Amino acid sequence: MNPTSPPPADSSPTSSPPAGANPASPQPADAASQYPVPNGSAAPVTIYDVAARAGVSIATVSHALNRPDRVAEATRQRVIDTAEMLGFQPRGRGKAASTPLEAKRIAAIGPFSRHASAFERLTGILRQAAASFVDVIVLDRPPGDDPAFLESLRLRSRVDGIVIIGAEPSPEIYDRLETRRISAVLADRPSTRLSTVTVDDQTGGRLVAEHLLQLGCRSAVFVAPPPGQSTPITSGEVRLRSFAQALRAGGMASDVSWVVTSEGFEGGRLAARQIVQETLPDAIFGLHDQLACGIAVGLSELGVRLPQDVRLVGYDGTEMAAIAGLTTVRQPFQQTGAIAFDTLRSQILDPQRPPVHIELQPHLVVRRSTVAPDNPEQVAGAE
Repeated sequence: MNPTSPPPADSSPTSSPPAGANPASPQPADAASQYPVPNGSAAPVTIYDVAARAGVSIATVSHALNRPDRVAEATRQRVIDTAEMLGFQPRGRGKAASTPLEAKRIAAIGPFSRHASAFERLTGILRQAAASFVDVIVLDRPPGDDPAFLESLRLRSRVDGIVIIGAEPSPEIYDRLETRRISAVLADRPSTRLSTVTVDDQTGGRLVAEHLLQLGCRSAVFVAPPPGQSTPITSGEVRLRSFAQALRAGGMASDVSWVVTSEGFEGGRLAARQIVQETLPDAIFGLHDQLACGIAVGLSELGVRLPQDVRLVGYDGTEMAAIAGLTTVRQPFQQTGAIAFDTLRSQILDPQRPPVHIELQPHLVVRRSTVAPDNPEQVAGAE
């Protein structure tokens, strides 16, 4: 423990409950028979009841549900187990579902403020949920590998299920979801343990390659942040592999170069400078639209013209790409979110249902970054 860190919350003394509440003293492990789980006719379970049964303070219960990083793991696990056993419902939140077979509240977790693609998927979830009269708790944070946070989410927010966007859960999170019987659907990442809704990145990479080959390109550069170390490979790596394979199949002799840069618009500008310092390729493929738009600005600042000097393609099909006149591969983000919501509802209705895997198709949108405005007939599909 860091010397400057506060002690775990379970070290605090047990708070005294108000008059009429159960005394906050530790209970033996077999106390369940002496402490019946409240039913519909009994008084609601309070935080004092959970603290008394778990043998901790009410502050520890609050931290375990809302700030799990402040509580020792063994204590947090005991509090969660106790709260679920007693049927504890945090004040003002009520029960999510009136019966086990209907979803009334779900959670969507993902990096919504950081990535436009995640926000678009969220929009699809929210629209579908509104039409189904289901509340959505939005958690704007990377799913990452925080099992304690996800595990306490269902209890403190009384959600019936979770849509996870933007990252595959760690093995520990998978285990916690299964142990707690939390229905979950993964959007934008493959998985064998959860139902998934993805977009076919292999087809997307091939579409870009075929378009550039049709334009006569004989050399290409792929621009992206450093490749991930995860298994399975990232969507960007899938796009690159498919892109390179299709170019080789089409007769391109040279290998595709991978220019590594930082994430986002500025990363694209930096990559443009690096590319121009070397031999300018016939085409540049950016991992996503924001990166590609940064490349376009960087090239323009250096006097490089699109598409006369080099052709540029992005990926995602965002509004930014439309404004910039960027050729891109459009992903059905909102449809992904809507289908993820429907899949989660089906999973809640039938918890024993095996995982399903739905793959949607992208399509190419051709604009002036690869085709001159006065020659839209050069390729099919030009806007």
